[in-house]
Amino acid sequence: MRGKSILLIIGGGIAAYKSLELIRLLAQRGMTCRAILTRAGAEFVTPLSVASLTGETVHQDLFSLTDEAAMGHIALSRSADLVVVAPATADLMAKMANGLANDLASTALLATDKAVLMAPAMNVRMWQSPSVQRNAETLKRDGVRFAGPNDVERSGGECGPGRMAQPAEIAAAIERALAVKGPLAGRKALVTAGPTYEPVDPVRFLANQSSGRQGYAIAGALAAAGADTTLVSGPVSLAPPPGVALARVTTAREMLAACEAALPADVLVMAAAVADWRPDSIAGSKIKKTTDRVVPLIRLVENPDILATLAAHAQRPRLVIGFAAETDNVVQNAIAKRARKGADWILANDVSGDVMGGERNRVHLVNETGVEDWPDMTKQEVGARLAARIAEKLKGAA
Repeated sequence: MRGKSILLIIGGGIAAYKSLELIRLLAQRGMTCRAILTRAGAEFVTPLSVASLTGETVHQDLFSLTDEAAMGHIALSRSADLVVVAPATADLMAKMANGLANDLASTALLATDKAVLMAPAMNVRMWQSPSVQRNAETLKRDGVRFAGPNDVERSGGECGPGRMAQPAEIAAAIERALAVKGPLAGRKALVTAGPTYEPVDPVRFLANQSSGRQGYAIAGALAAAGADTTLVSGPVSLAPPPGVALARVTTAREMLAACEAALPADVLVMAAAVADWRPDSIAGSKIKKTTDRVVPLIRLVENPDILATLAAHAQRPRLVIGFAAETDNVVQNAIAKRARKGADWILANDVSGDVMGGERNRVHLVNETGVEDWPDMTKQEVGARLAARIAEKLKGAA
């Protein structure tokens, strides 16, 4: 990455202070950085701080006589190898999504012919609002890359996505954006991971022992291969892989809805251990023991079959891959599952040991030509090997 040039647009938000650390990290990687500081951004970091770290003049004024005499906003927007917006506020996202240009930052974004990477930062409710989500989807369709936002643990009593990605995460996303395109560049991948929790009452739920590690490893490998990757994850304690858009869900029905919202996609990998059943009703308060010690009856109903539903979907991905976690007759059950679900491939594994919580896995790839027996590997290695097989399968496909 040495010698690459970044145009950094610093929006107005408390996360603007992170942009200073980002400049330092880019310099360590041998990249030069020029900055546009918005009027709102200057309320949080000073032009002097930014200039001291970049070693360049900080640009702020669209109507600068000296800059615009040489078509400043055009030159700025096209002289860099990549345009990075961090923090990307709701205002900046809206302007770019809708082609507005009333200040230097938005004008440069409209005039650039280079790739753009945004690191959103805003209140949870703002990020989740229909208008911001609509703008984010528009920008993604236009080819804008995103780093984050990450989950806010607690902000004014609100939890959820909205916090700007850490400078190291943004720097890694910049490196990926500038790197030579991988074999899955231009492809869109959808991966599910982890368990689902099916509530019984406000404190209890039905679940399984899935750690999510295999699904997360697959999502990370697909992103590293250049795919635009969305990971729909049940409740796990893992950090999302770099470059992956994360959607957190709890129940099977929420997972299906999140997957449908992420379509269309070129490849679907259903690595999640989705609960087959859920209680037919959820108690409004904690179920208590009774004096006569009568055990409560919990009636179960079937959850939606996410793999079969997406395999038959109007926006069916070109390549649909499921998992078969089995304790006996592993390969035979996987072959039957592939036909029953309408999947293209099934990855079968024996989970009678510590696979669901461990670091290693041994899988069998069942496809239209037969069965491939893969050796015992780490879950990261399984992810990398699967990504390579997916790239091979999709090579040349329209």
